[in-house]
Amino acid sequence: MTGLRMAAPLMALREGHSPAAVGLLLALFALSQVFLALPAGRFTDRHGMRRPVRLAVIVAVLGNALAAAWPLFPVLCLAALLTGAASGLTVIALQRHVGRMAQDASELRQVFSWLAIGPSISNFLGPFLSGLLIDASGFRAAYLMLALLPLFTWFAVGGVQEHARVEIPEGHRRGSSWDLLHDRAFRHLLLINWMLASCWDVHTFVVPVIGHERGLSATVIGSILGAFAIAATAIRVVMPWVSDHLREGRVIGSAMVATALLFGLYPLVHTAWLMGALSVLLGLALGSVQPMVMSTLHQITPHHRHGEALGLRSMAINGSSVVMPLLFGSAGVVVGTAGVFWAVGSVVGLGARLAWRMSAGHHPSRGH
Repeated sequence: MTGLRMAAPLMALREGHSPAAVGLLLALFALSQVFLALPAGRFTDRHGMRRPVRLAVIVAVLGNALAAAWPLFPVLCLAALLTGAASGLTVIALQRHVGRMAQDASELRQVFSWLAIGPSISNFLGPFLSGLLIDASGFRAAYLMLALLPLFTWFAVGGVQEHARVEIPEGHRRGSSWDLLHDRAFRHLLLINWMLASCWDVHTFVVPVIGHERGLSATVIGSILGAFAIAATAIRVVMPWVSDHLREGRVIGSAMVATALLFGLYPLVHTAWLMGALSVLLGLALGSVQPMVMSTLHQITPHHRHGEALGLRSMAINGSSVVMPLLFGSAGVVVGTAGVFWAVGSVVGLGARLAWRMSAGHHPSRGH
């Protein structure tokens, strides 16, 4: 998905499509995940990991193969929808499966720290391999490579030992997925996750704008964003070894306070190296959050509804990725890019109170 998300917009721009058309194309990667997240969650609750992942492989191969066969803008839009949906289904199935492997809160933090490294590698490897093939052999070769890549997943998932199906406890009716929002702790966790996901979006969106205003080159701006990604990966690599000493609420609350302070400073710095330093610190703060959020989510939701809970989380995050860039763009015109940073930073700073109060280990939902 990350490879296609880089290659398809680049092809559209080279063929003369407008930035608005490219924005639509990018939104489609997240849009399919918004609408399919809840059905995907329920599907994984029923079928475990292998069947959903293999279905996702078929969809991903189909999407990229169509782009390779007919590299036209409408086909690229369809490929974006298909690969976005496949990626979303795979992530939910994998997160649910891995969460059920852990025996306690410490193991949950550990396994989700390991799992969070995967997307960080993907964010580098997909665009890098696609770029090499585009320059060497053209866009069709890149799409063909991306169509073959998911087949490795088909074989990798073959050896996975499925967990025993979780039976719905007596007195628990299936109900609607939205019933999960009746749980106050789950609502607070979704709100916190949405705030922090918005911080990723605002950083990715606003840094190029501020960099352009400061007269920085595209290479320097790319390096600043790259430093953020490397720092986010680095902290996730370290976390499995220190997970025994971490508590979810404290890590998330500290990350939110740090993010608020860094967002306050960002518009005030004018040199590339200072922006790079802030980007690294922000990457360390935001990179530490996802394993803690995932660990908490698995502790506060019933076993038989983990897939649904993950689906709701995915829907919230991908909905944010569709809506927030549009909102940031509109707000930037009114209050300026500095105002966007300060407004989002203030909301996240105030929201840290929710994280400090969070005590995931004392919820009765978890238990084997």
